[in-house]
This record gives sequence, C-alpha cells and structure tokens, in this order.
Amino acid sequence: MEIRGILQGMYREKASRVPGAVLWWRIPPVPHGVQRVLPDGCTDVIWADGELLVAGPDTRAHLTRDRVDCFVGLRFAPGTGPAVFGVPAHELRDRRIPLADLWPSGEVRRLADRLNADQPSRLGQGVSASLGVALEEMSLRRLSLSDGPDPMSAWIVARVRAGAPVAEIAGGAGLSERQLHRRCLSAFGYGPRTLGRILRMNRALDMARAGTAFAAVAATAGYADQAHLAREVRSLAGAPLTVLVR
Repeated sequence: MEIRGILQGMYREKASRVPGAVLWWRIPPVPHGVQRVLPDGCTDVIWADGELLVAGPDTRAHLTRDRVDCFVGLRFAPGTGPAVFGVPAHELRDRRIPLADLWPSGEVRRLADRLNADQPSRLGQGVSASLGVALEEMSLRRLSLSDGPDPMSAWIVARVRAGAPVAEIAGGAGLSERQLHRRCLSAFGYGPRTLGRILRMNRALDMARAGTAFAAVAATAGYADQAHLAREVRSLAGAPLTVLVR
C-alpha cells in the first residue's frame, strides 16, 4: 500500500525485522486530508488511532479521507500477507477490514491494548519504538505458527518484474497457466498479468520521480510507448503521471 496523497503529511518508513517488510508511519497535515493509496502488490496491518486494520492488495487506487490523527503500519512484501493473516490474498483484495475479522478477538484486543498504552504523542519526528516492536513481534509470531509464504512467491515476483511471459513463468514453475493463476491469486490477490502491470507501474513511477524523462521511463520499464505508459498509470492510479510525480 503506497501512500501518495493530495495532502500527504509527514510520511516515514524504515526496514523491518520481519523479512521483506517495511515499518511506516504517517501524520496527516490537516484533518480530513484526502489520500490516494496506489496499488503495489503488498498487504498491510495498520494501527490507526487505537484501531487495528488490514489493508489488502489493491487493484486500483484507493482514495480515503483521513479522520484520524496518525497511522503506524507494517507493509508486507507481495506473497507474505497470507501467512501473517491466515487467509488467501484474494479474500482481502481491494478491502480494508478490522484485524479482529481475521484473528481471535481476544488476541487482537490484547495487541490493541499494548499499542494504545504506548500511543505516541502525535509521533513527533519518529515512530514510537515499542509500537513498531509490537507490530513486528506479532507478525513474526504469526509467521512462525504458519507454513510461511508460498515458497515460489519470491521467484514468481522476480520473473514477473523481469517481464517474463506468463507461459514461461508457468513452465519454469512446472505449472499450467491455470495453476499459476490460482497460485498467484492465493499469494498476491490477483493473477500474474495484473501483478506485472502493478509492479511495472511502480517501477515507472520511481523512475519518473527520480527525474527520468517520461519517454525514457516508458522504454526502460517495458511499455510500448509513452502513450501506453500514460494509459496504464491513469488506469491503475486514477491520475495522470504528471500529477503523481508532482
């Protein structure tokens, strides 16, 4: 869940002790700021002013109007969320739901009490250390009790990022294309083609934000031309590339 806001406020992140995860925190600059959350293939567990939520993998931009003062979240790499939350990723696709809908209510209540007891005073310039530790410990415990992420997830993501055709990925995995699609739905929330579009868009945005000319972005990221890049970004992010970069 990548946050790119009309009013983004203070946003910070750092690497987590959970493999492949990122710990992030954000304070909206004013009440009710509109945020545009872009699809990135990830899932998050989020503490939002005392509530614990799960953000599933998005297929399109998610607009939200903040009604809380601060957020702390743990973003899991594509394929990791199902092992933490205990449900296939496609059941969380394009959804924001209470963590208590997935885990026993007593366990969620104890975690929320621990987090709320250490609620930061508007977080200042950094995240409360124990807030991050609590989210990480919870996630590491859940991972240890599960069978772990699909062992092929990282390999599939790498092949998708490299632009490999679906048939080639399926053949390399020893699967039919239908079997690969089902496996991707469970691990990532959508099939390999949609995952590829989302990962490619995020790569293109990173390049454009770094100052690369749009024509060069399109050529390097694997789009047919700059017009193709523009259509894909608008389709997935709901806004022109120029707006997202600005």
